[in-house]
Amino acid sequence: MGGSKRIALVAHDNKKAELIEWAVYNKDALARHRLYGTGTTGKMLEQALHQSISKFLSGPLGGDQQIGSRISEGKIDVLIFFWDPMEAQPHDPDIKALLRLGVAWNIPIAMDRATADFLLTSPLMYQDYEIILPDYSQYVKRVLKQNQ
Repeated sequence: MGGSKRIALVAHDNKKAELIEWAVYNKDALARHRLYGTGTTGKMLEQALHQSISKFLSGPLGGDQQIGSRISEGKIDVLIFFWDPMEAQPHDPDIKALLRLGVAWNIPIAMDRATADFLLTSPLMYQDYEIILPDYSQYVKRVLKQNQ
């Protein structure tokens, strides 16, 4: 991971305003990184920050899965996902898969404003950082053996 991170910013409908407010407050820090967003969130961030945001589909239409794919390819370094813990989402399985991939590939994940603040103010956000990936070779061997 280089000093400039590739950050995916995602928010459920009831958390979009909070994410936008947080992003505007941290506009200067975020300007040092490459930003990605799902659907409407990406458009709202682009307007609020006056910064280019690489946009994926809306989360329920596959945007969460697109970000998950980029995480597994090593093309997203950080996930900031303001999710709504008080309301079930129709695409909960996609959200769980996205979070699982973030953990599987050992990237920093913030799911609320306090954690996002801690993450963004870490000196590690502005310097090279080597991600240590778990060794999944035994898992892969086991799965291949089961599928033979």
